[in-house]
Amino acid sequence: MPFKHVLTGLCAVLWPLSGWAEQVGNVDVDWLGNDILIEAFADPDVQGVTCHVAYFDRGVIDRLQKGNWFEDPSNASVSCRQTGPIVIGDIERDDEGERVFSERRSIILKALRVTRIFDEANQTLIYIAHATEVQDGSAKMSISTVPLFDPSSRAKN
Repeated sequence: MPFKHVLTGLCAVLWPLSGWAEQVGNVDVDWLGNDILIEAFADPDVQGVTCHVAYFDRGVIDRLQKGNWFEDPSNASVSCRQTGPIVIGDIERDDEGERVFSERRSIILKALRVTRIFDEANQTLIYIAHATEVQDGSAKMSISTVPLFDPSSRAKN
């Protein structure tokens, strides 16, 4: 079976497993086809919050030169902001948080994730971008916070 057919089949199987984000940017970083992709997604359980995730996407030439065809780096950055009135739905409130975004970074075991944690004491939503792997987890991460404080509701002195 030609490699092209195997790759097409794998893409068809893995496509539904990717995140539910919309690509809003694509920054070329070199002549080898490596890019930084920027995707936007709305928090599925907190209306009024939109996050943007930026991550490295290896090009075909880079994959040929360095091998490891089916894996991308774990590097990512996340920034979340209030984009409308915030309405918190049924969210996890423990210190483990809840996954709100996932994008595969390898064919099987590695994924880029954004996890939401609710800091109830400080009325803040915390979003952390991180990679998950079976072993040798990465310490690379990025954090963004969305305060739930509404300055217009504060009593004036």
